[in-house]
Amino acid sequence: MSATPQKNRASRRVLAAAAGLATVGALVAAVPAGAHGHGHHTPARTVDVQLLSFNDLHGNLEPPAGSAGTVTQTQADGTTKAIPAGGVEYLASSLRAAREGHPYSITAAGGDMVGASPLLSGLFHDEPTIEALNKIDLDVTSVGNHEFDEGATELGRLQNGGCHPVEGCYEKGKEFQGADFPYLAANVTAEKTGKPVLKPYTVWKKNGVRIGFIGVTLEGTPNIVTANGVKGLKFHDEVETINKYAKELDRQGVKSIVALIHEGGAPASGSYDYDCDSPGAGDGISGPITDIAKGITPKVDALVTGHTHQAYVCTIPDPAGNPRLVTSAASFGRLYTDTTLTYDRRTGDIVRTAVEGSDRTGSKHHGSAPSNPVSANHLVGRDQTPAKDMTDLIARWNTLAAPVSNRPQGYISADIDGRGSTALEKPLGDLIADAQLEGLAPADKGGAVVAFMNPGGIRADLVHKASGSEGDGVVTYGEAFTVQPFTNMMNVVDLTGAQLVSALKQQVSGANEASPKILQVSRGLTYTLDLTKSGADRVVADTIRLNGEAIDPGKTYRVAMNEFLAGGGDGFAALGQGTDKLVGASDLDLFNAYLAAHSSASAPLAPPVTDRITVVR
Repeated sequence: MSATPQKNRASRRVLAAAAGLATVGALVAAVPAGAHGHGHHTPARTVDVQLLSFNDLHGNLEPPAGSAGTVTQTQADGTTKAIPAGGVEYLASSLRAAREGHPYSITAAGGDMVGASPLLSGLFHDEPTIEALNKIDLDVTSVGNHEFDEGATELGRLQNGGCHPVEGCYEKGKEFQGADFPYLAANVTAEKTGKPVLKPYTVWKKNGVRIGFIGVTLEGTPNIVTANGVKGLKFHDEVETINKYAKELDRQGVKSIVALIHEGGAPASGSYDYDCDSPGAGDGISGPITDIAKGITPKVDALVTGHTHQAYVCTIPDPAGNPRLVTSAASFGRLYTDTTLTYDRRTGDIVRTAVEGSDRTGSKHHGSAPSNPVSANHLVGRDQTPAKDMTDLIARWNTLAAPVSNRPQGYISADIDGRGSTALEKPLGDLIADAQLEGLAPADKGGAVVAFMNPGGIRADLVHKASGSEGDGVVTYGEAFTVQPFTNMMNVVDLTGAQLVSALKQQVSGANEASPKILQVSRGLTYTLDLTKSGADRVVADTIRLNGEAIDPGKTYRVAMNEFLAGGGDGFAALGQGTDKLVGASDLDLFNAYLAAHSSASAPLAPPVTDRITVVR
């Protein structure tokens, strides 16, 4: 597919637009029939196919700042070290170097290529990222939840091209071309038709080698995307969907199948080179992907995953008990996974062995025993030569973004950690919640007495070191945008004290019990979180205070939050029960206004002291 992307672009788009659901292989570069096996040469029984994969790029074209731009590596002596990584200039160089000497090489991704992007991409509705992925020769990706941030119509535009319906074309005389690679969305259907909104699968072909790819996003996407983004769509079970299409591919004679799944797990270690098969297969990983992997048909040979932004290469047995690879390459282009799939020309399948010397059917192989697919995560280091075409692409878009991006918004005296903080209460979370409360407390702005911020909406740290020529400690519009790229509209609603307490308990119960989502709270709200307890009891109800007073269950409180939380997102059903809603400014506007009001070059803002949530472990 990546061999002739330009030639096929127009026909791909026409097919996708006309058919809505193009036939399998329509997006694949055509290979002449009988492209192998002529003359006296007999092809080898097996072919090594290189699968390069990554996930959760989130439009990070430039290397991410601060801790978001490092990966953890375990050293020989057992200590860990943070190594700078990421940036498409280096990702492109890494992938191109990795492909050398591999005539059969596929590059695939596990979703969230766009969305929650830094300003360089987000300001232009992620057109720069799609352009970069085309140049990198991405062959296929699944959708992730963030591909739906701006709705299915905008996702269709990213696939098929055309200038933005409101903002038009960004460069004079240039129309956005769309993605050269197919976005796969097998488990996302239109409510009206019941049909997938994009292709469910595609088949990569070269010289008789055929490998099918099925792409899904997590079934819970509607819980973590604004209601407008998923309007008119249904999201289906990942396992059932993959098994359905694996059967369809199998009937078509495609025996080698890779699933691209935008859902993931949590390895026991944060080091990218951690062995999560120690002491046993898949012992070192937990989370949703473990059950998904155990339920997916043995017809699928490998799982490329994402969503959790973690790094792992694990073996989780399939339902037949055979080992199967499950991989994820962290996020932001800091790593890529290199997997060798041994393709058997006679069976058309990937060689996977349960015991040495046997294939999946138990029959003996002649000669040396085939090994299971070999896979490892590799660092996208910044000590290599950057790819010039990516450097040029970044410079071109930066020139367009500069008038907006470089405007100073405020000043800080030190790093204020958000995304990079592992604490439950994050300094940047406190700052954002305070900004929302201050902006929405006036009676004519909503009369808010408390504000909540979802931790997943904090996309970066505020870094003291200058990102460009602005000087250390200066927060630019581009840096503020990178922290809060969704530009969610703020809501102020009435909630009872009982609903407020329920919301706090929902941080650690229900959908959030296994993986708590701790809301960032504005000044004045304090409580104790007792992690030695279980479920909702972890929030100690009689410690909850607002400005020193206990919450009155029957009293009404005006509560500020972004529209995502006000819609009950992230499992906070209680927050979705608010009444008398007032829509305020965007979260980004309030954040920037707070920075301007509370800092100057001579009096920069210091990181807040995180003393609102008392954590007992």
